[in-house]
Amino acid sequence: MGGAPDETLLEYVLDLAPGRRLLYVPTAGIEDPGRTVWWYERLRGRAEMTHLHFFPWPPSGLRELTLDHDVILVTGGNTANALAIWRTHGFDEILREAWQQGVLLAGWSAGMICWFDYGVTDSFGPQLAPMECLGFLPGSACPHYNSEEQRRPVYTRLVAEGLPAGVAADDDVALHYAGTELREIVTSRDGAAAYRVEPAGERLLETRLLH
Repeated sequence: MGGAPDETLLEYVLDLAPGRRLLYVPTAGIEDPGRTVWWYERLRGRAEMTHLHFFPWPPSGLRELTLDHDVILVTGGNTANALAIWRTHGFDEILREAWQQGVLLAGWSAGMICWFDYGVTDSFGPQLAPMECLGFLPGSACPHYNSEEQRRPVYTRLVAEGLPAGVAADDDVALHYAGTELREIVTSRDGAAAYRVEPAGERLLETRLLH
């Protein structure tokens, strides 16, 4: 998702999962306890939520905990920091195993781009830069395409200069992949969209408005 999910997009994600056991992973968002509690309140009666915090250390049985869920929801925040922590503890490989077993991997902003080969991020400072990500999905990705002034010009320039082509998503837009195939693009806001970005320019992708 290009930005944080509203209720319409959140329900869309939950409906895609094989069940409603949800693992909330806020590594990129500094694992704020208050925000974690807020998510428990938000999902009460809608999903069986468990949170995964890596500080002061990850829980024992990390693999078993992860694979025992239907959907893994990764928050926005600092993508580079999150990936570094995940790789230190082997969580990147656990996520790949979960994905291969049919667990729905979801997220917004950092939690959107982390699944691709490359993402455009502000992890290193206010300027935007490309970074290598987990590589589950081919190509590159950029969130917040319509809401942050520099996203469109920086991403299109990076792709023109050699960053692998990819997809960009406005806020309130979700990209649904089945395996590595882009199955559907949906939005909860009229006028929001996603784009295919290639060296020659960008192309508007078909987007379905959710009601």
